[in-house]
Amino acid sequence: MDDLIKVYSDTELTITHLKNVLADAGIESLIKNDYESGVSAGFVAGTLSAIDLYVFAKDEEKARPVVEKFISELQK
Repeated sequence: MDDLIKVYSDTELTITHLKNVLADAGIESLIKNDYESGVSAGFVAGTLSAIDLYVFAKDEEKARPVVEKFISELQK
């Protein structure tokens, strides 16, 4: 995961929506859910509400303004 940058953490619903917003902007992203991964493996890791969204380092500069706009709209 050296070339991945975490851009945001929130609930699964919010992260899935942001992933779609980034995709609409042509930016590929990945969701990392330690809780679901742990449950699948037979143990629990992470917390239920802490889902992380990552983008590739090459896309970080393009993704940051999209993420910041998304966050500011959430806070309204």
